[in-house]
Amino acid sequence: MSLNIAIQKSGRLYDDTTRLLGSIGLRVHNTNDQLRAAFRGFDAHALFLRNSDIPKYLEDGVADIAVLGENTIIEKEADVEIIEYLGFQKCRLSIALPKGVSYRDIQDLQGKRIATSYPNTLTKFLDDNGIDASIHLISGSVEIAPNIGLADAICDLVSSGSTLFKNGLEEQTVILQSQACLAINKNLTAKKRALVDQLLFRIRTVLKAQQNRYILMNVPNERIEQISSVLPVLKSPTVLPLVEAGWSSLHSVIREDDFWNVINRLKELGAEDILIVPIEKMVV
Repeated sequence: MSLNIAIQKSGRLYDDTTRLLGSIGLRVHNTNDQLRAAFRGFDAHALFLRNSDIPKYLEDGVADIAVLGENTIIEKEADVEIIEYLGFQKCRLSIALPKGVSYRDIQDLQGKRIATSYPNTLTKFLDDNGIDASIHLISGSVEIAPNIGLADAICDLVSSGSTLFKNGLEEQTVILQSQACLAINKNLTAKKRALVDQLLFRIRTVLKAQQNRYILMNVPNERIEQISSVLPVLKSPTVLPLVEAGWSSLHSVIREDDFWNVINRLKELGAEDILIVPIEKMVV
């Protein structure tokens, strides 16, 4: 019994999802606009669905596992389990108003007309803050609503903010942060859960690799212990003697987030000829 993996049928989330799955050996081509296709390299099938439909398919057990935005799960109030955040398609759901409109805090939304494609999330936010506002549901191009007099404000997804800027809007209040995640049906059989665990193991090797870099450097032998303590990612670095007496080549892993601070410290300790190499997969 194979896994049914739901993915968005087109768009940037489709591109990022198929790129991630391809990096762990799962490849599929949706060349004929088909709704279901077998993956190569794993016992699974892809279900190509509209993003907004995925939570329901997952909750009902038609799909066993899915890649989708956390914001979609929240909006659809789906009873599913998020098992991993994937680090791409990061965005936020925000309130935005036309530039120049006075806005001090969320109380200024009282009595306003707000256009959105996320009525459930917005309603909960307004209720939690005691705001009485009118919600106008729009399925697309929410950002034009204030310009045509349909709404006083909008609630929409924001990534770079360029769309808001082009439409004369300013982001004022963030309702939630979101990114792509891996979610599963809560009632998987033991066999399917075992397949999910295999899939998750593969994905985590790629995500771990993306967070780290392989580092090589030449170091004075008397500084090996000090330099090793600056690079705590691995249990122990690899140390190889150089032809030049008193020097060794040290190989280890460095966290991407710590990169520049660590590099400065390594140079202070006498490391030279430092090379940084991307890691494709990291199994620890």
